[in-house]
Amino acid sequence: MNKTRIIGGLAASGALLVPATLLAQHSPVAPFKGKIGKTVEDTKTDYPAHNPVARLGAPNVIWILLDDTGFGVSSCFGGLVETPTFDYLAENGLRFNNFHTASISAATRAAILTGRNHHSSHMGRFNDDKYGAPGYDTYLPMENGTIAEVLRENGYATFCVGKYNAIPVVDGTNAGPFNRWPTGRGFDHYYGFNPASGSGDQWHPLMYHDTHREPEDPQGRVATTRLADEAINYIAEQKTAAPDKPFFLYFAPGTAHTPFHVDKEWIDMYKGKFDDGWHEYARKTLENQIRMGIVPEGTELPIPNLDVQDWSTIPADERALYARQMETFAGFMTHTDYEIGRIVEFLRRSGMLDNTIIMVALGDNGPSGEGGRIGYKEAYHPSKERALLDGEIAKMDHYGDERTWPFYPVGWAQACATPFRYYKKWADYEGGTRDGLIVFYPNGGLEKGGIRTQYTHVVDFLPTTLELTGSTMPGTINGYKQTPLEGVSFAYAVKSPDNNITDRKTVQYYEMNASYALYKDGWKVQFPNGAVNKQVRGFYPDTDVHLYNLREDFNESHDLAAQYPAKVKKMLKEFDKLARKYNIYPLKNGKDADPNYPQITRSHYDVYVGARSWGEYPYGDGSQGKPYTMSIYIDEAGPAANGILASQKGWALYVLDGYPVYASVNGSKIVSSKALPEGSSVVTVKIDYADKKTKATLLVDGEKVGSMTTGAKLLIAPKANALNIGRQWGLPVNEDYESPFLFSGKIFKASIDVER
Repeated sequence: MNKTRIIGGLAASGALLVPATLLAQHSPVAPFKGKIGKTVEDTKTDYPAHNPVARLGAPNVIWILLDDTGFGVSSCFGGLVETPTFDYLAENGLRFNNFHTASISAATRAAILTGRNHHSSHMGRFNDDKYGAPGYDTYLPMENGTIAEVLRENGYATFCVGKYNAIPVVDGTNAGPFNRWPTGRGFDHYYGFNPASGSGDQWHPLMYHDTHREPEDPQGRVATTRLADEAINYIAEQKTAAPDKPFFLYFAPGTAHTPFHVDKEWIDMYKGKFDDGWHEYARKTLENQIRMGIVPEGTELPIPNLDVQDWSTIPADERALYARQMETFAGFMTHTDYEIGRIVEFLRRSGMLDNTIIMVALGDNGPSGEGGRIGYKEAYHPSKERALLDGEIAKMDHYGDERTWPFYPVGWAQACATPFRYYKKWADYEGGTRDGLIVFYPNGGLEKGGIRTQYTHVVDFLPTTLELTGSTMPGTINGYKQTPLEGVSFAYAVKSPDNNITDRKTVQYYEMNASYALYKDGWKVQFPNGAVNKQVRGFYPDTDVHLYNLREDFNESHDLAAQYPAKVKKMLKEFDKLARKYNIYPLKNGKDADPNYPQITRSHYDVYVGARSWGEYPYGDGSQGKPYTMSIYIDEAGPAANGILASQKGWALYVLDGYPVYASVNGSKIVSSKALPEGSSVVTVKIDYADKKTKATLLVDGEKVGSMTTGAKLLIAPKANALNIGRQWGLPVNEDYESPFLFSGKIFKASIDVER
């Protein structure tokens, strides 16, 4: 494992402005200012500019946005997870310790991309919301231009690599529409996960290049490596073709969203380092933060979150499991730091690093507490907890590989948020919104290793970037009149030689799942929604109003609401004013399904293979637990045929030596009593549900050839697990075959009929 890091000096020069005359938002036929004669000799030619061109020397820009991380994780913010690349950027740039997000992935990403608050960008919560109000319909307005659209109009090449998560779920299909996909919102190229998706398998991700699905990686690289490779390729290709044209790269890996997938060597770097548990992790991290000047002297650990177990009371086998979960998380983080280091090293070797602005948001929200008590994200009945624990303990030595889906409990989430309380989705608490921020720009003359305490928010990224690059915000983009930016540039803090400067951002609201807060002039008032669902609030049904003076109380330890009731009342009035301005109302308890939402459901689906040997249907409303029939129409096969007919993560319909087989990942299986005929045929599976059991019936050309009853649900999953025809994506469901097990015959289509 090569852990070589960047070694390079800093240079100094200034950012250059882009002439306003070049900021055309369209590319219409330009007025001809020459003269047309009958002959060449009589003609005066003219060469108008058709596209905006950046001034020579304009800086490159890279935004890096991590996922589900936490303030107390990275070593450059005092955490116990080694991040040498981030350390280098911080030591040669600035650290901001008062940076905030919107508390959940899609909301944060809408805000960072547009420079408007997330409700203003119609992403009040998450992009799977189905609620008919402007703040929640999930359609980012074209009037809220993205950073890519803005910088492209300033003459930049624009690339998006990784996780986008900012389009409506219903648009994340092979049919689009693609106008809100990254390439429809100003990015010249996109390489990453389905832009409607918030998470997924890192070893077998559903990856897209622009708007087309990528095949499974023949090299077997984990997603983060693939993303870094593609980012380097984009930069290399663009700079080869147009060395004077600056680029903007938005790099957003899936790290550290579950599953924590990474090679074992990275996990083993941390073997035994977390055996003392989450309380000790938090203590050491706070000690580091105080020593480094990240938090003020005298800061103490906050009141423990009420859903966190006391490490000393946990049985030894569970402690070993939880320690390994944290080792896996840390390995995942350090590996991602390494891959980002490869991008930085490429820039250094190619002479581009000094003139590149790099802004690193070390999280899109706080650490995730969704793992609950044992680090298992899915809901389960308490009676199943011991069995789930035993299952995870049995496989923890394989954590990080494709057979596992590692996560961690709320105890580690609390530790990763040090010195703050609570987690992702808790927009009212600092633990849900505060993350580390690094700004690196050698040519900008930044104070090396400086710490900035000015209040900043993810919505401020865009205006800050415009000021640092000398770019201009167009009044119109692609024919859409632009709304005003709602962020406040913090370039003043970046350019300042020290931290002795007054905050220019004085107010910011927060809202998620009907819990809300307001920051104003150093004070913060919280209005928790104790009735919100258990996954968000867990064991803390708080409905009291809280008030904190953050300038004197760094981590919300001293509630002043009872002491200053008039200030609480005044700030509530201010929140109401902002709520009406920015589409925050109505306050929603989680998804709060709208009974008037127009359901788009079908009872019949066709998945055509076309000229390829495989096809897929990645998104749809699926069977929703209802009985369904799936038929595979085979054009060519026979007694010697082999391969997958249809598959998802939990089941597969395939052919072995001419005999159809239907199998579940839990080991249940139907083997056909007859082989496929020569030529064409139809293989059908019927799924029925009764008494918490699933009955599956297998047919060939309408004749029953086998059946089984199983406890597996055998659903057609509606989102991340694509329904694949003619191949297996990812791991096989059993040992009968190896992926991708392409079907040797020819399939025309698959049809699915759901009983509504």
